[in-house]
Amino acid sequence: MIYFVQPLCEVANTMKFNDWSYSKFADWLRGTPKPLAGTTEEWNAWEKTAKRKKIRYWLAEESLNYLQNFVCWPANRIKDVRNYISNRWVSKSHALTSNLERGKWHEFDTRLLHAVFDELVNFVEIEQAWMLAISSEEEDKKYKTPWYRTLFHIGVWRCPEAGIAYLEWAAELKHDSDWTDKKDPNFGEPTFQALAAQETLALYKWWKNERPKRRDPMEASGWSDYCEKRRKAAKANGDDTFSSSFITNKEDEESSRNILDLSHKIENEQEEEDTA
Repeated sequence: MIYFVQPLCEVANTMKFNDWSYSKFADWLRGTPKPLAGTTEEWNAWEKTAKRKKIRYWLAEESLNYLQNFVCWPANRIKDVRNYISNRWVSKSHALTSNLERGKWHEFDTRLLHAVFDELVNFVEIEQAWMLAISSEEEDKKYKTPWYRTLFHIGVWRCPEAGIAYLEWAAELKHDSDWTDKKDPNFGEPTFQALAAQETLALYKWWKNERPKRRDPMEASGWSDYCEKRRKAAKANGDDTFSSSFITNKEDEESSRNILDLSHKIENEQEEEDTA
């Protein structure tokens, strides 16, 4: 079952901030109050009921839209320019970006991994945070959204706490008596939105909190310490060339092989985790 919240979709897409067809005047003109949100079945039922009054429905849904488009034409064109500037140069919504170090070569798989996960972070900390901010004035004040973002809907406002709070709320949504009949087999189960929020939150926390704590395979295996030890030994013997004195006997050869094997094992495990 899909749950639609139409006004939030319009705000999120920076289209109309106030749809006249949702006004009290439109409800009076139509003779049927328009719901702010509902399931697919509820929207279909409302539309079927509202269309019984054909003329009134047309006046509220069609004529008001024509009138609003005409009256708001100058303002909408300004919004179009504003949205283009924001999407093109501020949020850069046409591209996937990453926080990889500039000026350094990165393999293709590394670029893919970091691009999608860094954009996931942006999705949570910017887009989901904004969804929470526009959900109520209380949330807007709590997280102190900047005035220019609220007034002009331009620029980027980042708030990890708000994004996480929104996902935590969404993750608890269930098919309850408000939207589902108790006889429905999905009653009491998490909604599709809840399942998506749970997975998004888990991936976000892994990338932000867990993955950065992983030790470098060279460090974790002891290879870096081993190399440093061999360098010091070579220098003490008056040999500044690391390679010539790296492996001096069978014991060194076995020790270095064991450490490298461990390093490769750790590296493979981390790559498998990234792939998963």
